[in-house]
Amino acid sequence: MLDVGTGTGTVAELAVARGASVVAVDAEPSMVALARRRVPGLDARVAVLPDLPFADASFDAAVANFVLNHVGDPLAALREIRRVVRPGGRLAVTVWPHPPPVAQGLWHEIFAAAGAVRPPDLPRLEAADDFPRTVDGLCGLLRLSGLADVHGAEVAWTHDTDAEAWWNGPAAGIGATGAVLSAQDGPTRQRVRAHFDRLTAPFARGGRLALPTRAVLAHGRVTSPSPA
Repeated sequence: MLDVGTGTGTVAELAVARGASVVAVDAEPSMVALARRRVPGLDARVAVLPDLPFADASFDAAVANFVLNHVGDPLAALREIRRVVRPGGRLAVTVWPHPPPVAQGLWHEIFAAAGAVRPPDLPRLEAADDFPRTVDGLCGLLRLSGLADVHGAEVAWTHDTDAEAWWNGPAAGIGATGAVLSAQDGPTRQRVRAHFDRLTAPFARGGRLALPTRAVLAHGRVTSPSPA
């Protein structure tokens, strides 16, 4: 199985525990290092979509959790993942929905309250490359990529996390949220932290946060080799 955008290796670890042979990739070298530490012996590499360093039909299955939210051309990224899955194999992806759930929407509220300004060089998805962040929208994208037997659903859960861990990712510059935070001056960063503490307080449970969240999940089957 190929785990695209492995992050800290959560999905890779679960797949290995079920007996799968897993290869993991991520665009962030720091995430690759974390995944290797989390899953001893994991074949984890740096790779940036839409270019994966694998031959056609190399894997029985592929997953990409919350990856299409962060690429400049979601369809091209999805077609590249499909390329490396053998005919008969399956591909599953998740995205954050829009409007955003509480967990993701909080960061928008925090930045707005602090007067944080989005950096002008932060990439924006072109309208022609975007898709509705809904079950129908994600399933439609999978079909456009050439997948068959496509199904989707929205799933909801409470994200339980350490409050400092939820702050430390963006504070380290990780992801789009981290890019916004890193672009702020010192006083603005202090305001962001103050509003972070204020707006997450209603979800605090003894030093941890219980954040309601949702995701759109879709999966499909590869029926033929990718076009040359």
